[in-house]
Amino acid sequence: MDASAFPRQFARTRRFSLGVPRLFVISPDSRRVLFLRTGGGADPVSLLWLYEDGSERVLADPARLGGGAAVPQAERVRRERAGERADGVVSYSTDHDARTAVFALGGGLWVVRTDGGRPFRVRAAGPAVDPRLSPDGRSVAYVTRGTLRVVDLDDGRDRVIAAPEGPDVTYGLTDHVSAESMGRMRGFWWAPDGSALLVARVDTSSVQRWYLADPSRPDVPPRTLPYPVAGTANAEVSLHVFTTDGGRTDLSWDRAAFEYVATADWDAHGPLITVQSRDQRTVRVLAADPATGATELLHEQRDPAWVHLAEGAPVRTTSGALVHPYEKDDTRGLRRGDGDRTPAGLQARALLAVDGERVLFTASEEPTEVHVWAFEPDGRCVRLSEEPGVHTATVGGDTVVLDSRTPDGHRVSVLTGGTEAGRIASLAEEPAVRPAPALLRLGDRELRAALYLPSWHEPGVRLPVLLDPYAGPALQVVTRSRQWWSCVSQWFAEQGFAVLVTDGRGTAGRGPAWEKTIRGDKLGPALEDQVEALHAAAEQCPDLDLGRVAIRGWSYGGYLAAGAVLRRPDVFHAAVAGAAPFDQRLYDTHWQERFLGMPDEEPETYARSSLIDDAAALRRPLLLVHGLADDNVTAAHTLRMSAALLAAGRPHSVLPLPGVSHLAAQENIAGNLLLAQLGFLSKALGM
Repeated sequence: MDASAFPRQFARTRRFSLGVPRLFVISPDSRRVLFLRTGGGADPVSLLWLYEDGSERVLADPARLGGGAAVPQAERVRRERAGERADGVVSYSTDHDARTAVFALGGGLWVVRTDGGRPFRVRAAGPAVDPRLSPDGRSVAYVTRGTLRVVDLDDGRDRVIAAPEGPDVTYGLTDHVSAESMGRMRGFWWAPDGSALLVARVDTSSVQRWYLADPSRPDVPPRTLPYPVAGTANAEVSLHVFTTDGGRTDLSWDRAAFEYVATADWDAHGPLITVQSRDQRTVRVLAADPATGATELLHEQRDPAWVHLAEGAPVRTTSGALVHPYEKDDTRGLRRGDGDRTPAGLQARALLAVDGERVLFTASEEPTEVHVWAFEPDGRCVRLSEEPGVHTATVGGDTVVLDSRTPDGHRVSVLTGGTEAGRIASLAEEPAVRPAPALLRLGDRELRAALYLPSWHEPGVRLPVLLDPYAGPALQVVTRSRQWWSCVSQWFAEQGFAVLVTDGRGTAGRGPAWEKTIRGDKLGPALEDQVEALHAAAEQCPDLDLGRVAIRGWSYGGYLAAGAVLRRPDVFHAAVAGAAPFDQRLYDTHWQERFLGMPDEEPETYARSSLIDDAAALRRPLLLVHGLADDNVTAAHTLRMSAALLAAGRPHSVLPLPGVSHLAAQENIAGNLLLAQLGFLSKALGM
């Protein structure tokens, strides 16, 4: 184990994401599996691959296609929202039979057949964003400059489907909160017969503008961003059916009461959409008539806190039965039609696919593991993954691609008829440090935690403690799997820390009540759980030195770290807060209002959960880090916090990162940022 090599490797491999196969598509006849993967563990360029008859071959290599043109701004935004770390071919679409694939490269529109032909470029009217192949494989829909267009592959005829009526309108793209906070990355969907499209129209004219500038480049104009902060106007999102021959039908629902379009799709039964109220306490699933635009209520769900939007849901089976989430007896499960439900205690995570009346989904019996399950037509639930870990899957015909992350690493298995028929190779580098955490249950709440000790540690040697949580609702980090963050925690342990990572209230996998405890207070319960876990861990491992305790984090984790030294300096002696949302009024509508309500109706929840007014309480070393190009949690948070600390006369450190977004994934930044944090924490704790 060469821990000294880890920071550079971590940066070079982009958090060990390079070389990892992903975005699988399986042909209905089960013979072909398409996927993306870079050429190696340090190669940042993603290629399109085909797995067939037990072997792999490249379908599209950007190096051979001359795809060096600039990526369109709309595509850069889409990649940032999606957390995309690779270059090259980063998304693609196929026809129904997976015999043709389409992708964008440097704004160019490319098509490749899976029968061995070379990729060919299709002339587009402008830089192409999010191209989607029609199910019959004859046409490609794409967005350029806010206009949705369709080009025929046979004759090259390119025509406008929907053009914006003004500079603040787009067709076929998503809006900020839908992508960032709801996970809806798409803005148009083909009809199964390829004759029409369901299209989102987004109007941001009522959304306030933010201006993001790079102070290190005063010659570059600021970027203008429609950003709806809590309590302000959202983008107006509507849905429309456009036929390829020029027809238009507007979908109708009570948009004043249900302004969020959470999901949309077009299956064999017609358009299916999910809409949500502004207070997020009511969600409706609607079926739409593409000819008239009329909608029919299929299901309504209410909750006094908020209705959770489950990944991949709702869907309809072949018979038309609606599969949707339900919450009862502190279980979040799935229900098929008016009858079958998944059992109590099995916490559904994501709906993966339907195969006839069979439903595949991921769920947890124990929150540190996520498994693939089949909800059979007879009502039984059968677990398909076996090894402890975090699993997901893609389904096509009789083939299942099982994507497994276990304590030993990452494995992708191709199963046919339930039997492993082969594997798709991961080319990711093996980390220079191998995580070896002890998984614990701590305190009265049985908090799931991982304790990382140095590989060279001997019992009786006291260690300073570093808490390294995320602990927010967007990410669960304590699992029986090797992830990039567990490698980072082990690296800090090798530097001489006992590193404790805890998932407290608000994190996923332990039922709706656990997640919704943070309604009205995003910081208090999470901080209380970190303190409880620390003391409980020290009882189990006496080598933890509670006189030297630090905490670090990014995004919500950074906010939690700053809150720890501000509100519990009796426990925490130093903190690093990266990209932290200090002022809860400066984050977007859907995310913040879910937990804190409307600012003018519940001002006390925002005051309770914001940290700017706590500045005068700082008595411990605090390092603030922020990317100045961050359009998710803008640098205004850290700048305002620093100004408040300065006004209160409280010494602190600030590390600005010019040109760095919320991901902070640049190779020349990521590794050195780990070293900078290590240096600060070591000095603060007197190591």
